[in-house]
Amino acid sequence: MLNKTIILGLAPVKRSFLDMNEAVRQKEKFTAVIGKLRPDLVKIVNIDDLCENGIACRPETVPRAVEKFRNAKIDALFVPFCDFGEESVAAAIAGAFRVPTLVWGARDEHPNLPEKRGRDTQCGMFAATKVLRRMGVTYSYIYNVPADTEDFKQGYINFIRTAAVVRDIRGLRIGKIGERPSPFMSVLANEADLLARFGILTTPISTASIMDAGLKLAESGDDEFKAYQESLKKRFDTGRMKDEDVKKTAGLVLATKRALEENDCSAGAFECWSAFHSVFGFTHCVAVGDLADMGVSLSCECDVNGTVSMAMLRAAALYDSPAFLADLTIRHPENENAELLWHCGPFPYSLKAPDSGADLVDGQEWFRMKDGNLTLCRFDEMDGNYSLFAGEGKTTEGPATTGTYVWLEVDNWKRWEEKLIFGPYIHHIGGVYGRYLPVLREAARYMGVSFDSAREQGIHSL
Repeated sequence: MLNKTIILGLAPVKRSFLDMNEAVRQKEKFTAVIGKLRPDLVKIVNIDDLCENGIACRPETVPRAVEKFRNAKIDALFVPFCDFGEESVAAAIAGAFRVPTLVWGARDEHPNLPEKRGRDTQCGMFAATKVLRRMGVTYSYIYNVPADTEDFKQGYINFIRTAAVVRDIRGLRIGKIGERPSPFMSVLANEADLLARFGILTTPISTASIMDAGLKLAESGDDEFKAYQESLKKRFDTGRMKDEDVKKTAGLVLATKRALEENDCSAGAFECWSAFHSVFGFTHCVAVGDLADMGVSLSCECDVNGTVSMAMLRAAALYDSPAFLADLTIRHPENENAELLWHCGPFPYSLKAPDSGADLVDGQEWFRMKDGNLTLCRFDEMDGNYSLFAGEGKTTEGPATTGTYVWLEVDNWKRWEEKLIFGPYIHHIGGVYGRYLPVLREAARYMGVSFDSAREQGIHSL
């Protein structure tokens, strides 16, 4: 299953003949800052034991640093410049890996003076990044600012978020539960190409096995089942369902969870209404929402590319908030820039608005989601070319409806609609609370995917 820890290799560099004391002063500044930024998720692997003051400036440090980082299985690399740096050392370390790599150096306080030489940090980074490009290294950059600024802190966290997205997608295992409903040609995905291009593996899981396991769980009623069934009844008004159907729903949800765990899948694509309703007379859409709250992104209607979209968003949020998959459904009846994000009942319960009721109807959740900022994205493909559409908005008021829903307001819905219509996208879109457009843009660059920003005009409608 998914590992949340991001292992970051830290390889500060300096020019061999420049002042070591000044380089150490810079190192102490930025290490104090990054050590306080998400220490719950980021494990920093340094080179303090490999060279003087843990700052690389000589070629003999390179093989030792590379070996240490390889043994640690780093997910990302940070190469901070303590002064002009050594471009050959920085490039040799970064060139040994194909992980997201961050370049940054603190803004110099003064130029060269008669009594004291400056660091020339920016100058050195201009030189080094040319060498990184020549060696085929894809890198990120934080603007030349001091370490104690918000720009640096935000840039560093955005890089960690980017590294999480790239790491999770490159090793994503999707449990494909059943097949797409026959009318849904729009969710077709090239599974072989996803494996070859991105390392995304889909693992087939039969709906029959989950149905059988779910019924057995409902009959045996182990402790986990009893606790989960009780949780359903506490959170939702189940008055519109038979008690026996609520019991079966609980069994099916846990059976789905266990099947994904047994197949080492951190995400899933799910044949929901077309398979389960024909057998039980109800769906178990609540599985999609509750598994998201348990840390597993699960898409409706066997939408594999929708699952990838959700996995990217969850990683971009650093696992602090679950992602959801919504239908882009109808325009707001009054607000020209608002759209209904809806689905029949699969959104995470943790995202429910505090003042909204919660019903369970035929295995589907009914509630309105909470207010806040949202990031939406859709990973999709046409003719072997992959694109990532992304945009940001905020929730707004709108008419109540059935299922799970929220109204989204954006800066210019007409531009969004044109982007989505001309594709290669569909009516499904992933969502997560927070603003992560820069993170998705950067992740798309590392993945070799075209980034399609909702802020930019695409093809015009008539």
